Amino acid sequence: MRTFSIVCAGVISGLAAGLLHAETPWPCFRGMDSGKSDAKGLPLTWSETENIVWKTAIPGLGHSSPVVADNQIWLTTSPDKGVTRHLLRIDFVSGKILNDYTLFTYPNATNEICHQMNSHATPTPIIDGHKIYVAFGNPGIACLDTKTGEKIWERHDITNNYHDVGVAATPIMAGDTFIVVNDGHTNALHYVMAMDKNTGKTLWRTDRLYPTNHPKPYMTHAFCPPLVMTVNNRQQLISPSAHGIRSYDLKSGKELWYSYYKGWSVVPQPVQFGNLAIMCNGVVGERQILAIHADRASGDITGTDAIAWRVEKHVPDMASPVLVGNRLYAMSPTVLSSIDPLTGNVLWTGKITGQHIASPLVADGYLYLFNRKGGSTVVKLGDTFNVAATNTLAEGCSATPAIYGKSLIVRTENHLYRIEKKTP
Repeated sequence: MRTFSIVCAGVISGLAAGLLHAETPWPCFRGMDSGKSDAKGLPLTWSETENIVWKTAIPGLGHSSPVVADNQIWLTTSPDKGVTRHLLRIDFVSGKILNDYTLFTYPNATNEICHQMNSHATPTPIIDGHKIYVAFGNPGIACLDTKTGEKIWERHDITNNYHDVGVAATPIMAGDTFIVVNDGHTNALHYVMAMDKNTGKTLWRTDRLYPTNHPKPYMTHAFCPPLVMTVNNRQQLISPSAHGIRSYDLKSGKELWYSYYKGWSVVPQPVQFGNLAIMCNGVVGERQILAIHADRASGDITGTDAIAWRVEKHVPDMASPVLVGNRLYAMSPTVLSSIDPLTGNVLWTGKITGQHIASPLVADGYLYLFNRKGGSTVVKLGDTFNVAATNTLAEGCSATPAIYGKSLIVRTENHLYRIEKKTP
């Protein structure tokens, strides 16, 4: 029995698990370190015939990222446009689908609108020891035993109207707390909820309120996983939403501070640089990358010196930024930027073909980027824009890939790939 720690959304949790292999788990969206991996020897080039260990057809459609631990890959899907929601367990070595669990049946899916860039299985699962947590919005949320596939607990009361997009916000884990963000359409619900990960019972729920001294929001839907930061010996839950970023006390759910902006349909997860919370504020509206001094913030900080800096060009709309040392890398749909996270100075930009909504990954001095047309670009980290390789697969990628051992685990529209250097 080995003990390992997962870091999801900036929170470390000690877990006991029967790991039989030395590979570092990738247990949640963007892995244990916000898109970064300590893996060495990943391939720089691949194609349908080069460096492919296996390629497995995935039934149905889903944009959830693969998560991996103990040589098992997990991902969600829906084969029937949302009527049923499934969890797949796939063998890392062979690519064989070992289990296809039907978790929820939801006939009302035929009445729900799902945007063409979204899916009925977009939120990424979380592995926590021998448990896995899945979220599908209105059909339900559940915790399962990874050995048996049996449900430990489930809930069907966390429902909303998600406008014309559908559910997409990935939950996070913070110690023993499972956190769901629920930002719906203008006249629907907007709240953050914390649950006991062992029982599914509500610990707190805080509704999002919009201050009367700011314009009434026109659109309020958002799909952004929050970030946990420890600031001044207090854990804050940093949660961007439509028309404002908010911080909550992780234990009580009390709102600590708020900053207004004019963007909505917020997707990218924030990152932390020291006491700075760095976020992107929306696909639509006033688009900017914003850095906030979380240690100085209290109450309404709009327009105050708690805002460290902002960048208004080449802002990511869906891909989460990644922080490597003293460089922030931000991928807009077609432009990669390198930014000084302390000052917001843009150090360089480079155009990359294709629309990028999957978040970048970093390993062994390289940045890995995947687009929706099947293209992928490997960029060498450094003081200049330096493309090391470009590659092509048969289908596009909307889900952020995972890294496990020396492999990239890449989900395309209809397949899952294990990409690794082949030994002669």
